[in-house]
Amino acid sequence: MSQSGAAVAQECITAYNELKLSKKYKFIIYKLSDDNKQIVVEEASDNKDWEVFREKLINATTKNRAGALGKGPRYAVYDFEYQLASGDGIRNKLTFIAWSPDDASIQAKMIYASSKEALKRTLTGIATELQANDADDIEYDSIIKTVSKGLA
Repeated sequence: MSQSGAAVAQECITAYNELKLSKKYKFIIYKLSDDNKQIVVEEASDNKDWEVFREKLINATTKNRAGALGKGPRYAVYDFEYQLASGDGIRNKLTFIAWSPDDASIQAKMIYASSKEALKRTLTGIATELQANDADDIEYDSIIKTVSKGLA
């Protein structure tokens, strides 16, 4: 259980294992349930288009205590596949992305920040972790540089 008290739903682990072991998905987006008691799968997709994934994060919303909708943080796992610039073949790296937009509510950002480790602990085999706070942070070129340590 996380510091915020949110538990990780079994579906989170199941979907992650399907991405990692059977390559069923390209990415998974996780969110906190509306009552903030559980981390759940918002979407698991085999879509390989980075921009589709990026737009889903940028457009994520969450409700505040008063029920108003605003920008929402998310967690995501993306299976990066890249070609080494040296010509030594293709590599895969499972990357955990903590998306917490600067314009999200303080409450949402705090709950997501205090729940992150609980989710990460259940996802074995994550190679890279990124913290993203605005749309520029999740540009494909900048992320691939980080994930590949400049070798792609």
